[in-house]
Amino acid sequence: MPQRTVRTLLFRRAGSDAAFGRRLVLSVTATAVAAVPFALALVLVTSGWPPLHRLDLEAAEGMHRAVLDRPVVVRVLEFLTGVVWDPVTMRLAVAALVVWLLTRRAWRLAAWAGVTATAGGLTGLLVKNMVERARPHLPDPVSHAPGFSFPSGHAMTATTSCAVLLLVLLPLVPPSRRFLAWGLAVLSVIGVGFTRVALGVHWVSDVVGGWLLGLAVVTATTLVFETWRTDAGLRRTDPAEEGLEPELRSSAPEPALAPRRGADG
Repeated sequence: MPQRTVRTLLFRRAGSDAAFGRRLVLSVTATAVAAVPFALALVLVTSGWPPLHRLDLEAAEGMHRAVLDRPVVVRVLEFLTGVVWDPVTMRLAVAALVVWLLTRRAWRLAAWAGVTATAGGLTGLLVKNMVERARPHLPDPVSHAPGFSFPSGHAMTATTSCAVLLLVLLPLVPPSRRFLAWGLAVLSVIGVGFTRVALGVHWVSDVVGGWLLGLAVVTATTLVFETWRTDAGLRRTDPAEEGLEPELRSSAPEPALAPRRGADG
């Protein structure tokens, strides 16, 4: 009997490890696929692909002319991009969210939010300094910004921050109102990209690159979080519908790990 029990436990452990390994491989593969669009954008930008260069130039010049003689519009755009959607504002919102999660003892969700925001910022900074793309130089500029251009830090931070806020807080939003939460997040991400191009401090491809890189980072950390939930025996979720951790809607602390019933949890 003892030998049979030990053998059963070993097989169960081996099955559990194999299932975790499969999920991890699938997560890495999905992350790599999600990073392909950004990798393509990076290649096109660094190679100076003529069609992309023309698109960037035409968009920059056209939007510059549209706001050049409208100082009120410029001030509104600068307020939105420099206050409402500024990376500092976005990061402070995520930091406040992390503190709130810690008070609710949602340790892993707080870690996910902090790691996603930090990884996004560091990755964007690293790519900027690797590519060293110059910002647009337009006649009679209406705004200025320091540093390199690709990818847009504003666009990337808005993408990662809005994704973090949305995926964490979605369980607290009534199902009938969740489309509004999604709409606000999408509006913020697109809106900050528009302000950067309209003010002449980024090319369109910078903004698109920031969006794509931000999505790749969020995809990677979200898949890791989902892998942990599955390995811990918690039920699978649909993050787009109910957020990363539906249990957050309860006032109780983060649930304890559920006992495993089989090799796959």
